[in-house]
Amino acid sequence: MRKSLYMNILVPLDGSKYSEKALLHACDMAKNYQSRLILLYVVEKVISVNPLDRKAYLGMLRKFGNNVLVKGKNTAIKQGIESKIVLKEGNIANEIIKLAKKEQCNLIIVGNKGLGATARFFLGSISNKLANNSPCSILIVK
Repeated sequence: MRKSLYMNILVPLDGSKYSEKALLHACDMAKNYQSRLILLYVVEKVISVNPLDRKAYLGMLRKFGNNVLVKGKNTAIKQGIESKIVLKEGNIANEIIKLAKKEQCNLIIVGNKGLGATARFFLGSISNKLANNSPCSILIVK
């Protein structure tokens, strides 16, 4: 087998069925190309009226993100794939792009839809921004 064009695959997760489907595609590609998987959850920082509410809300999102990443890692393990998990905070698309550059990713695999009103992985926003600014190829899974 020749060396893969996709040695490092980044999979942003958000807990939706679409990101889970993207993860399964990524596991399949990782098996076929002997790639390394990097699973990412981005806590989108929001500005709320009450700073105390904001702190509690971010804490809940971090906990949710950790759970999503552990579930994703377990899914990958069941598929026979080792993965690295990363939790970031900030603008979703910007953090995905920054990590893809830092980890020298060759491919980003995302779901075409996300968890709804929080603007997670909508084809018209996050995926579009990734398509225009990503340092590597993108696979959008439907």
